[in-house]
Amino acid sequence: MTTTTLAHPPIVAADAWLAERQALLAEEKALTQQRDRVNAQRRRLPMVKLEKTYRFDGPQGETSLLDLFEGRRQLLVYHFMFAPEWENGCTGCTGLVNALGDLSLLYERDTTLALVSRAPLAKLSAYRARHRWTLPWVSSFNSDFNYDFHVTLDDAVAPVEYNYRRREELASPQGSPGQGEHHGMSVFFRLDDAVFHTYSAYARGVEGLTDAYSLLDITPYGRQEDFEDSPAGWPQRPTYG
Repeated sequence: MTTTTLAHPPIVAADAWLAERQALLAEEKALTQQRDRVNAQRRRLPMVKLEKTYRFDGPQGETSLLDLFEGRRQLLVYHFMFAPEWENGCTGCTGLVNALGDLSLLYERDTTLALVSRAPLAKLSAYRARHRWTLPWVSSFNSDFNYDFHVTLDDAVAPVEYNYRRREELASPQGSPGQGEHHGMSVFFRLDDAVFHTYSAYARGVEGLTDAYSLLDITPYGRQEDFEDSPAGWPQRPTYG
């Protein structure tokens, strides 16, 4: 006999469970089809040519955004939160990079993934070595890159490029745009030596970069974050907390 008071899903007979599972399956299929439609729409986004030549500090010296492609056609840049005055990188960004698996499929599809942060290269290199990461990671400390792509927000710079940014995506968990460093993903495409910006996403828009959230989404307790619509008594913690 079960006597625990732990919060848990209702206990039902197998036929009742199957009926509810089949109803949920219909919703899951609809969600998959909607995701496919959104992905198709994303592939049809236009792109903007970058007129500015961004320079970064890398392990081999000064490098450009074009160099980060490593000769491939497409470039994914993860904006890793690491402010110049910090001694360690963002714990959430650290967990995300730790959760990345084998990326050979990207390379086979002519795509490179790189990390960019505003902290000086010496801090990035030490942190990278400590975590035994192999992904390319460069410093944008002497560049407008973080400001232009809206992952560093402060009163010193009022970005004018790419001002289509959706404010709600950069909002803090309390709902108001926050100052300082933010995480995100920007996507670039190369035609010969010309670089084009095709897409950027921030906050929850980049949560699909690893499987951890997707795995949690199929468990009874879910992500255990306060934005979720969970039953009373379910464990929860602040989103991005």
